[in-house]
Amino acid sequence: MTGRGRRRAPEGFDSATLYAYTLLQKNVAARVRDAFPVLGRTAGFAAEATLCPQLLQKVARGGNLTLEDQLRNWSEELRSR
Repeated sequence: MTGRGRRRAPEGFDSATLYAYTLLQKNVAARVRDAFPVLGRTAGFAAEATLCPQLLQKVARGGNLTLEDQLRNWSEELRSR
């Protein structure tokens, strides 16, 4: 399938997704950030800044409630970058 009609996620989106779902385990989340250096670059920031609000929307609809505090902390961290 061509790119027509399909949107591509920002570079590092998959890495940011993995990071998000490891936030409950700080040591694992740190290892994910270390393993995927894209998360420390501008492109990775775009992925994180795209994903985090999406996950917070899921929280607002009743999903991912166990991650709520960590997602809110991550959101604040992203705002301060």
